[in-house]
Amino acid sequence: MSQNDAVAMAIEVTGALAASQGALEGFLLDSGLTPDTVRQAAASPGFLASVLDYVASDEALLIGIAAQIGIHPARIAEAQAILSSS
Repeated sequence: MSQNDAVAMAIEVTGALAASQGALEGFLLDSGLTPDTVRQAAASPGFLASVLDYVASDEALLIGIAAQIGIHPARIAEAQAILSSS
């Protein structure tokens, strides 16, 4: 998976996370963001990696989002590794 592929996947995961009210609330609580500050945070380089970190930290969420976007959960972990190392 390339860096660009990892970014594209992270954007897709972020969209799926945002579509799930409960998961989004959990992410906001965990990250300390609010609905008003999330747009600013999204512009920061580590934001997508933090979304993937959050999703990967909860197996049920990871499996659910992977199923929602039609990929194997290991692909999210692969993207997480790429974005966390950059």
